[in-house]
Amino acid sequence: MEEFAWDPTPKRIAEANVTRLMARAGSGSIDELRRQSVADVDWFWDLVVSDLGIAFHEPYSTVHDSAGGAAWTRWFVGGRLNVTDAALDRWARDPERADTSALEYEGEDGTRRRLSFRELAAEVDALAAGLRARGVERGDAVAVHLPAIVEAVVAAYAVAKIGALFVPLRVGATAAQLAVRLDDAQAEVVITTDWRWRHGRQVPLKADLDEAVVLCDVVETVVVVERPETTIPTLRRARDTTWSAVLDHAAGPQEAEWMGEEDRLMLAYTAGATGPPKGAVHTHAGFLVKAASELAYGFDVRPGDVVLWAADPGSLMGPLSTVGTHAAGGTLLLYEGSITEPSADRLWALVADHEVAVVGVSPAMTRALRAHGDDAPAAHDLGSVRVWGSTGEPWDEDSYRWLSSTVGLLRAPVINVSGGAEVGGSFLSPYVVERIRPCSLGGPSLGMEVDVFDAEGRPVRGQLGELVCRQPWPSMPRGLWGDPDGYRATYWSMYPEVWRQGDWAKADLDGEWYLLGRSDEAIGVEGKRVGPAEVEGVVLSHAAVAEVAVIGVPDARRGEAIWCWWSPVDPAAPDESDALAALVEHELGPAFAPARVIRVDELPRTRTGKVMRRAIRSVAGGGSPGDLTTAVNPGAFDQIAAVSRVAQRPAVA
Repeated sequence: MEEFAWDPTPKRIAEANVTRLMARAGSGSIDELRRQSVADVDWFWDLVVSDLGIAFHEPYSTVHDSAGGAAWTRWFVGGRLNVTDAALDRWARDPERADTSALEYEGEDGTRRRLSFRELAAEVDALAAGLRARGVERGDAVAVHLPAIVEAVVAAYAVAKIGALFVPLRVGATAAQLAVRLDDAQAEVVITTDWRWRHGRQVPLKADLDEAVVLCDVVETVVVVERPETTIPTLRRARDTTWSAVLDHAAGPQEAEWMGEEDRLMLAYTAGATGPPKGAVHTHAGFLVKAASELAYGFDVRPGDVVLWAADPGSLMGPLSTVGTHAAGGTLLLYEGSITEPSADRLWALVADHEVAVVGVSPAMTRALRAHGDDAPAAHDLGSVRVWGSTGEPWDEDSYRWLSSTVGLLRAPVINVSGGAEVGGSFLSPYVVERIRPCSLGGPSLGMEVDVFDAEGRPVRGQLGELVCRQPWPSMPRGLWGDPDGYRATYWSMYPEVWRQGDWAKADLDGEWYLLGRSDEAIGVEGKRVGPAEVEGVVLSHAAVAEVAVIGVPDARRGEAIWCWWSPVDPAAPDESDALAALVEHELGPAFAPARVIRVDELPRTRTGKVMRRAIRSVAGGGSPGDLTTAVNPGAFDQIAAVSRVAQRPAVA
């Protein structure tokens, strides 16, 4: 196979946004710009603000101030702006851009909507006026629990415009998960709707929220977006009002609340996989500047480009793709529903019909699409795509190459980034102007002094270590909501004044970076450590494997032993466990040969598609899987428990 999955042409390099930035910085290459961007972070982020035309209502006097310690760095000190004004209203005021497309929507049933920047700004102002009229004030928490519909974007911008605290909630969350977040944020107002599209059906949505409201007892008002095409029974309660009742169409343009450097924009909740969910506090200026730089330089979004990121609006990619796309002058495409409904080519048809330039997917989504074969993408003209975006989990090489080569015909790079809800963007990212190896994260994102440390805090190359960031960055959280001690303990306690992300990373000697799972999931075998994703990538390369989970179990002789759980593409096919064990040993060496490779019917996954490795490890050790409210198939643990009991039974002499 070829060494690089992407090798940019001179034309692509010349046209890229980041090339313009390199010219302004006097950089001869992207790696030189990476070095410059962390050698003087004040100079760099000031350059980004200027290059992207981000207008502050009142200019900042200092780019950053770490006098209170790195963990509590202030950004754009003295400046005042508002995300909605800077990302949306600026274009609505521009005669050349006001009537161009800002937002497009398509539902699973084929329903479409389109709003220009002028129209979207008017919708936002109407909701902002309505919220103000109902007593929502600067600093009040307003939660948004909506699928990928137009109102989700309108609500986010309206909440931000009046200076309230935006709390995005995942539509796939359970009532218990919603209740925890609502109670933590003390959100007295929630915006939701009765149902969402999923797999050809209208799936109830508000019912989960109604249960959550009872559990947490803090919500006073639920604003319900009416959907007249509903087939779902609607139940209205005393606290409910409708979206149309809140809108004040006669209010006219609304003045934005001008927010200072520490004024809060959003609570971005982590998934809660490693403990209680944490609400990372993001600010207007810091989040805006980082989001704008991500979409403009990382994903190369240009004015007029259509961007589709198939993600839950309640995840970080919801606000990040929205704010970043609009800050760059692009058009955001929302799709509500399954990407394989009513047929396996739905995503590809969507991309072709809307002439999408940037398509955001995930490795799990790509594997699901690949299972439907090559004919589905081949039936559509995907020539509009300039970038495939990816985040959220490590790639396996076969799926990566399928997207890049079979689907994309090597015409667009896979910009595979890594960050997190608490990061407010990416730590690692390749750029369209550099050659990219399969599955690589390229290198540090611009302005991010990222490194890999061993346990003693020494930089390492060519081996696994902790992913860290040596310097603050604009979208860093201003703590965890209500838990400043927890913020320090979680991210700043392992290495003094250095952020520890909790990801297991490897930076090769040739400068390529890879993520290999959570560092607290790393497996230690006879003094050597391996990330689960590294073993999983090998197993997934076998044609018989649909999905895999690798865990470490205690072993008296080796410290830990590697167990591989896998499910087959074809349930009727022969068991390939022995072949998979031999494949891992061949690719990674005898030290990492799995002690057991176990075939199961299915692996337990969360509602967001992630394999529940922690719970698998607990059950394999004879323990409980713990809280299964996020699992879509909790019954999968029964087979894992039964197989584990047999595996651990003492041999009979």
